[in-house]
Amino acid sequence: MDQTYYDAVSKMEEMNVDREYVLGWMGGYLENPEREEQRVTEAYEAGYEDGQGKSTDNFGDWAK
Repeated sequence: MDQTYYDAVSKMEEMNVDREYVLGWMGGYLENPEREEQRVTEAYEAGYEDGQGKSTDNFGDWAK
């Protein structure tokens, strides 16, 4: 695991980002398979896409 991953997760926790987005972002970043269809939420899907792209630009959009 690289420091970028840990820094991004810490930043999301500090910003109180939606849990589903965080879980999606982590899964996408780590290249895990996506959740089964019935468990995918809008926040998870957005996080997964951002994680795959290693993007940290949209965290604020999902902060509570």
